[in-house]
Amino acid sequence: MMAGFGHGTRNYPRSRSRTRSRSGPDSATLGIIGVICAVAGFFVLGIILGPVAVVCGWLAMGRSWSGGSRSIPALVALVLGAIDTLLAIIWLAGAATPGSGLF
Repeated sequence: MMAGFGHGTRNYPRSRSRTRSRSGPDSATLGIIGVICAVAGFFVLGIILGPVAVVCGWLAMGRSWSGGSRSIPALVALVLGAIDTLLAIIWLAGAATPGSGLF
């Protein structure tokens, strides 16, 4: 009766997600945050929210292109964040040219 006390019949953990540290957000959350930042960056503060979306998407993808389990929100955040950043840089370069705003 006491032989099984404290020991389950299985010798493996219930799931891998329970064995890793839970110090930060998971990849699905980072992907969704990245998509929200990318979409908001098209309207306000694209030069800031675009790179934030790229970083969130990159971290959600596991910091590699070779990962077979890429999530769709992570990829969308990465692509939209890159487009958003590029458009913000072009807009800033156009606004910085001499004579812009003059007739």
